[in-house]
Amino acid sequence: MCGRFNMLATPEQLIETFGLESVPGYKISYNIAPGQKILGIVQPDRNGLSAVSLDWGLVPSWAKDSKIGHSLINARAETLGEKPSFKAAYHKRRCLIPATGFYEWQKTENGKQAYHICREDHRLFAFAGLWEHWEHGADTLYSCTIITTAANALGQTIHDRMPVIIDAENYRFWLDPRQSQQSLDQLLAHSAYDGMRLYPVSDRVNNPRHDDQHCLE
Repeated sequence: MCGRFNMLATPEQLIETFGLESVPGYKISYNIAPGQKILGIVQPDRNGLSAVSLDWGLVPSWAKDSKIGHSLINARAETLGEKPSFKAAYHKRRCLIPATGFYEWQKTENGKQAYHICREDHRLFAFAGLWEHWEHGADTLYSCTIITTAANALGQTIHDRMPVIIDAENYRFWLDPRQSQQSLDQLLAHSAYDGMRLYPVSDRVNNPRHDDQHCLE
């Protein structure tokens, strides 16, 4: 799964990487947790990409209560085209979720050991995500989920799932609403994990109130 990540890139790096005009309201974070507002990259039209603020925890448009988002922080790539919670978004509302690293926990005899996974050069990358627009009375919510898949050789050493990373050359392909489900399924099956590494970090990251550089030590 993906239950915690970080975003340490500068606004300038985000603008350059995704071809954005601006990144409103953005601030770096060492420890992003479900339920928080996170940065998403969407394609509102065929001409360009935009940065938007999304609640992490997807709330389908048909949901009666926004609390359903607490259990929909991740979506399994293998069943996106089948699950009612994700099917419509998979076809119409895909997004990129920028990150510089994410955390995973390995079960050990002494409890759980936290690991940080990032690029060897610490470059910015992007998770595959879905977003939704929910309205209920006077309440409006824009939310998202991070797509996961079976862990590769690197990830299997600590967990059986990992978030899908979209390669930079496929950013616009992933966001293009004209793509078929078959082509999208094929893209998700080839998650871009080249040049990634992992290393153990302290249990400070276990508490989402801790948001500083010590989470990476």
